Amino acid sequence: MSGLFDRIAGARVYDLAQTYFVGMPHFPTHPPFLYSLTREHGEHIGPLGHSSSADAMAMAGHAGTHIDALCHFSLQGKLYGNQSVVQSFAGGQSKYSVDTIAPIVRRGVLLDIAGLEGVPALPADFEVTPDHVEAASRALEIRSGDVILLRTGWAAYWSEPARYLAHGRGPGPSLEGARWLSSRGIFAAGSDTLAFEKIPSDTMPVHVHLLVESGIHIIECLNLEELAAERVSTFLFIAAPLKVRGATGAPMRPLALVE
Repeated sequence: MSGLFDRIAGARVYDLAQTYFVGMPHFPTHPPFLYSLTREHGEHIGPLGHSSSADAMAMAGHAGTHIDALCHFSLQGKLYGNQSVVQSFAGGQSKYSVDTIAPIVRRGVLLDIAGLEGVPALPADFEVTPDHVEAASRALEIRSGDVILLRTGWAAYWSEPARYLAHGRGPGPSLEGARWLSSRGIFAAGSDTLAFEKIPSDTMPVHVHLLVESGIHIIECLNLEELAAERVSTFLFIAAPLKVRGATGAPMRPLALVE
């Protein structure tokens, strides 16, 4: 135990999550993030002069930095593994819901596509092809079970919601790019964009391929800027989504650890 603690204590820790705030970017089909204090300091003062403050928040399961459960998408009424959809408004999804995702402790790999292109951030209409992911991973080894993160540079726009949303436009992988990733047997694929997919898209083929056809989780709205700035390409990826029964996705705070 002490050896494990000593190794982790000496690691450099990178926070890969974006900050939640009222007005932050959110996908148009999902509710916005809401927050308010419910009690201010001084409203109720104890006998020793102490007081407490409290708050409330409401958000979509796919708000901010979050993971998609496999039940997030279906095709022809079927989930991953040809499982039938069983759902209710009160109970959510009964199969592959986010509370069934075990805490994630896996090897992570950053593929810096913006860096590959020599730009701070990719254009809104940029499509990440197999050639891009192959070139970005040339000096790396993609292993089965890895978490693969694509950097577009759009994390820098997070505090500018209108720019980040870009009227529903954004860079992302093509279906062929997603197939390149799935063929490596990865556990999850993520990016710093609103959707792990070039949008707009009526059919969302990348989501369907990864979640329904391949059983690969999707992580969105990551902050990958610090990793890229320090040229970190491989790391220990640690994260756990909120354990919400029946939910199709949930916020989480991923960390990258490097010795």
